Amino acid sequence: MIDYSRMPQQQILCIDMKSFYASCSAVMAGLDPLECYLVVVGDKEREGSVVLAASPKMKKEFGIKTGARQFDIPEDPRIHVVEPKMGTYVRISMEILRVFHRYVPKEAIHAYSIDESFLKVDGADKLWGDAETIAWKIKRDLEREFQLPSAVGIGPNMLMAKLCLDLEAKKHGIARWRYEDIPEKLWPVSPLRDMWGIGRRLEKKLNGMGIFTIGQLAHYPLTELEKKFGIMGNQLYHHAWGIDLSEMGAPIMDGQISFGKGQVLLRDYKEEEEIKSVILEMCEEVARRARVHRKAGRTISFGVSYSEDEFGGGFYRSHTVEHPTNRTMDIYRVCLELFREHYEGKTVRKINIALGNVVDDTAFQLDLFDLDSWKKHELGYTVDKIRRRFGSDSLLRAVSYTAAGTARQRAKLVGGHKA
Repeated sequence: MIDYSRMPQQQILCIDMKSFYASCSAVMAGLDPLECYLVVVGDKEREGSVVLAASPKMKKEFGIKTGARQFDIPEDPRIHVVEPKMGTYVRISMEILRVFHRYVPKEAIHAYSIDESFLKVDGADKLWGDAETIAWKIKRDLEREFQLPSAVGIGPNMLMAKLCLDLEAKKHGIARWRYEDIPEKLWPVSPLRDMWGIGRRLEKKLNGMGIFTIGQLAHYPLTELEKKFGIMGNQLYHHAWGIDLSEMGAPIMDGQISFGKGQVLLRDYKEEEEIKSVILEMCEEVARRARVHRKAGRTISFGVSYSEDEFGGGFYRSHTVEHPTNRTMDIYRVCLELFREHYEGKTVRKINIALGNVVDDTAFQLDLFDLDSWKKHELGYTVDKIRRRFGSDSLLRAVSYTAAGTARQRAKLVGGHKA
């Protein structure tokens, strides 16, 4: 049993802007976000374009959700299909953060994503009231000033606030979970992937161990979970009990930190040399993201999805290297090895690359067989500085200027989509 009296007793709000992209686009079009039928797609000119967001009524009545394709959208005169305005979404997100600043200092705010934030409201009760009162005030401010709907989960730590948001508040607007609510509200959760932090692959492994509910996970022997999953097993066990000791702004699940990039290609790629060009561009971006956070990783994951003309399919494999790296060519060499080993010669439409098993980039392993390794390591950071100052397309690899390259076009986008 867990002694909750020794656990954090904070007041954390997890605020989610409902269907943010779709809601913003609806307001810009003079529509009610909760009543209209609106879908945001990456490119209206492509029938296979991905749905980036859908209004609540589109999800409920037509079953169109994020990740669907434009050809899935039914022909109905009530439905509005629009392209994203990423620059506008970012500006609105920044203005929403200003609303949060009215209630708590910036140190008590963690912007988890463009549409989701954590607020620590401990000590603000003398000014604004308790956590529920503050949640209602913020929700009304957002509706009055932006006409945007939101949901708020409240918990004694970041994890509990996030779980409360996902599992209850998104249905009811505002909800609060306390430690004593865990047996009734968290443990019955099934399938396991409904729990934040558990994906389908992990769920499959847990199911194979006879674990099908969060309650079963909470009562599974901790030693066995650690033996099977290492530190992740320890986190899974304590998260099933609602325990989270992370500080505001820290990742809720440290063991799942990785830097990745997935790209749906603008056309089918059949020639191997063209596919390799895109892989190199993506390795450059993954390496850059790791360097921005001064991190390096040992596990490189690479995946390919084939075109629907090939009846789908693909592969996703990982390889762990001896020394942590954030160098583009190190990551590229591993991806090429995995590509040569598993590629079936089919038409490629999507590529995924990730760098995991991450550590701080504070130590460097000298290599007697690569005397320029330190220069190569520092070169990456130098290139990053140039791009930050002069733009992401100011310095590109030669492959980006070939017909296969995508970096020049993507440099014009915001968050991978039209500004």
